[in-house]
Amino acid sequence: MPVEIDIARVAHLARIALTPEELETYSAQLLDILEHAERVQALPTEGVEPTSHPLAMVNGFRPDEIGPCLDPESFLSQAPDTEDSRFRVPRIL
Repeated sequence: MPVEIDIARVAHLARIALTPEELETYSAQLLDILEHAERVQALPTEGVEPTSHPLAMVNGFRPDEIGPCLDPESFLSQAPDTEDSRFRVPRIL
């Protein structure tokens, strides 16, 4: 089966060790995928506009507007340790 040879070669190039049983399994799966791709290619697509997604997609951007910020004291008051209006954490070296 030529597909099995291709799978064995790709597995070798990718340095993946496949057992003979795995080669048979993947060969059968690849044949199913290729047969499905052939059926899809046989569909009549004349007059169908190419798309990258079946639904119209719109970016959900929002305007970048400056808004009120949190008061530093409101969240610093809950910190275990602070120093000069910043969180104080143990040195990691």
